[in-house]
Amino acid sequence: MKRLPLILCATVLGAAAFAPNAFALDFKSVGAAPAIMYDAPSEKGRRVYVAPRGMPVEVVLTYGEWSKVRDAAGTLSWLQSKTLTPKRMLVVSAANARIFNAADEGSAVVFTADKNVLLEMIESPHNGWVKVRHRDGQTGFARAADVWGD
Repeated sequence: MKRLPLILCATVLGAAAFAPNAFALDFKSVGAAPAIMYDAPSEKGRRVYVAPRGMPVEVVLTYGEWSKVRDAAGTLSWLQSKTLTPKRMLVVSAANARIFNAADEGSAVVFTADKNVLLEMIESPHNGWVKVRHRDGQTGFARAADVWGD
């Protein structure tokens, strides 16, 4: 096994420490209409599945008019970039997520959300909590660990 020189390792690690935005995640959501997911950046590619409107995705790569995305299950696929919106949606990843009145488990539970329910992200995550809105209009705070897409 070939070893990298210590100076090279330190340089790479140092660069990573000073470039935190280089590894920033770019989350978007499928827009107003469902989007066809492909196995390649082309309409000639194999259709993998249809993503429902509002589904959050992590944009891994943009290639021309196409985006390679990862969904909540970890599946990588391609879709046309124009089908994405910057509106931030989250999907519940816990079996039964409790949404609280405040960012505190001691506060009252406003509502519960089953796994795979979509919630709109109102405020960015802070201290392990994210403010969300259900499509019925109810708002509250979810534990960031109970949702995906933030």
